[in-house]
Amino acid sequence: MEELFELAVTGILDRGYAVIDGFLNDAEVLTLRKRFLERRAKDAFSPAAIGQGEESQRVAAIRGDLIYWLEKEEAFPAEVAFINKMEDLMDYLNRTCYLGVRECEFHYAVYPPGTFYKRHLDQFQKDDARVLSVVTYLNEEWGTEDGGEIVLYLPKEGDQGEIAQKILPIGGRTVLFESGRLEHEVLPTTRDRMSITGWLRREKIL
Repeated sequence: MEELFELAVTGILDRGYAVIDGFLNDAEVLTLRKRFLERRAKDAFSPAAIGQGEESQRVAAIRGDLIYWLEKEEAFPAEVAFINKMEDLMDYLNRTCYLGVRECEFHYAVYPPGTFYKRHLDQFQKDDARVLSVVTYLNEEWGTEDGGEIVLYLPKEGDQGEIAQKILPIGGRTVLFESGRLEHEVLPTTRDRMSITGWLRREKIL
């Protein structure tokens, strides 16, 4: 996995984000998708909220995804293996980039047809613990006609506007980006868009 981890390091250092195709192989994607669908069939997912703590609220006009938080102690073996891989990535980033991240948190997320997540920043105003946002896709045979792209808004050099970088949610692909720097959105999808989404976190300073 070190070769894939190095792609994350290079991308983050060079431009603030990285796209790693094949972070999960086909068998891993298939198994996690099965676990995902099993949990959804049991109505384990809940509408996602915006904000933090007592200020959190559900606003369908801003985001329409449903989520299920993954807890290692209650996870299936494939889910534990995924979390272990992310913890290995976290350790590698700490050794090579000195990020100081101490923990990771992940949830399943599904965007049903017609849903989206408007432009936002992942880091809270009163909590800067999130260092890197991480999205790993579990979709099958995804094309541009299916929509659901994540759009990263990248600042141009010299403060000369920005670039909207669209990335398709292809199964096995992982996208990492700086939580407190890059605003992003999820475009409307035409069919269920499945992922494991989360953050690599440090102790908060704010």
